[in-house]
Amino acid sequence: MLKTLYIENIAVIEKTSIDFESGLNVLTGETGAGKSIVIDSINAIMGQRTSKDIIRTGAQSAFVSAIFENLNPSACAALEEAGYPPEDGELVVQRSLSLSGKSSCKINGRPATVSTLRGLSAHLINIHGQHESYELFSPDTHLGYIDSYGGTNELKNSYLEKYREYKILKKKLNEANSDESARLREIDLLQFQSTELFDADVQIGEEEELEAERASLMNFEKIFSLLNKAKLMLDGEDADGGAEAVDMAATAMQNAAAYNSEYEEIADNLTDIYYNLRDCTEAISDAIDNLESDPRRLEEIEERLDLFGRLTRKYNCPADELPALAEQMQTRLEELLNYDKNRSELIEACENAEKEALSLAKELSEKRKNAASVFAAAVRDEMRFLNMPNVELVPKFETTELSSEGIDKAELLISANPGETPRPVAKIASGGELSRMMLAIKTVLAATDDVDTLIFDEVDTGISGSAAEKVGLKLKEVSKDSQVLCVTHQAQIAALADHHYLIEKRVEQGRTFTVVNGLDREARVRELARIIGGVNITQAALSHAEDMINNASEM
Repeated sequence: MLKTLYIENIAVIEKTSIDFESGLNVLTGETGAGKSIVIDSINAIMGQRTSKDIIRTGAQSAFVSAIFENLNPSACAALEEAGYPPEDGELVVQRSLSLSGKSSCKINGRPATVSTLRGLSAHLINIHGQHESYELFSPDTHLGYIDSYGGTNELKNSYLEKYREYKILKKKLNEANSDESARLREIDLLQFQSTELFDADVQIGEEEELEAERASLMNFEKIFSLLNKAKLMLDGEDADGGAEAVDMAATAMQNAAAYNSEYEEIADNLTDIYYNLRDCTEAISDAIDNLESDPRRLEEIEERLDLFGRLTRKYNCPADELPALAEQMQTRLEELLNYDKNRSELIEACENAEKEALSLAKELSEKRKNAASVFAAAVRDEMRFLNMPNVELVPKFETTELSSEGIDKAELLISANPGETPRPVAKIASGGELSRMMLAIKTVLAATDDVDTLIFDEVDTGISGSAAEKVGLKLKEVSKDSQVLCVTHQAQIAALADHHYLIEKRVEQGRTFTVVNGLDREARVRELARIIGGVNITQAALSHAEDMINNASEM
């Protein structure tokens, strides 16, 4: 669950640290106080796209960190797979933002990418905001809910693997069925290009060897002069070369060692140097003997390197990759020349892949339909509890062509009042009904979702009175199995909180600051009274707030 959230220089929040607990955590505050900033900060930690405009005015950078503890098995497995094993069941996630637009992420102190953060967050937090309710207007999301409830992930992954195989084969078959003249043109081109490359017979490493040999031939005079100079320094004339001088020094030190043994090591070292110098002299002599000036060979090398240059420019690849390119061309040429045989094999493979994909799609469809009926009934019951007593939900399936979703197009049709024919959500549901429907869906899916923290951002939009109280009761119920964070404007919901946080905006020295503080019982009563009665808190409002908290504690 989310244990600690630290925010620095995000919008009007300069610095704040919030310690969350298990159960139902409620955040309240006046409109514009900065409740959405807390959610934006959590979104940043989840790897969501974040604009530099969120950085506090006057600051160069912003920073958010979150500490998670008691991680669920799927989160631990995801962390292990991503290369960030949890430490003592705890996870620390950090994200920095700068005015330059760059951001950096860390997981347990180690650098990470935003995409990695986004992938891991799916196992940690599930956020439901106001905009998510409107996703119910799109039938595409309904199938996802049914899949989540029905536990079809393993079967769907098997189908997707076979479907992708079918699509690849289908694409190859379409290419094979393309215009005959285009095939013949490609054959003609490949025959010319592969012949050109095979005739060139470029060897891996040959270019580098030729360039070294060319450098040697082009600098023959310089090399010869330098080798001779080195040999002369070692051999000298009339036995006065460097090697002979070292030999004489070694002899002298050996004679001195006869009188004092401490000179033996120096004498031995000089003797070793002498023999090394003699070896060098012989090696230089061999190099001089092997050195040759061959203008014809230099011309051959220039022509060969010129050929390499033309081929690398023409085929846009280094010389060492030309042999592999020639092999690829030959393979493609053989495919085109064996068109009829390959096409027959491709047709058979494509048909088999399509049959297997269709079989898995039908199995997936059957499982979805079975799950959809149970899911719709469960969501309907939750919605009826949330003051929609006459609601009906009917899953509607249509069979489609094979796609990444199988052969199903699914939609949950809703009827909010008796006698009404179930129709698409977008044509019937109000804002308040959408919020309750989404809460009902989240409640039903909570039993199959192993995410530990659920966040509801103003899920009470468009409702009030007894409906708000029942939404609160449902959130309270969900919080028994998962940590729940809820941003709300409703006193009925706030009264049910296990932990209540107030988000306040203050102005100091002409700057706006937002702070987040946990409330004790007395402060909770005052905040509930503010929500009930507005700015001017009356004794009646305080009494009502006290009663609401007392009643909630007895539930």
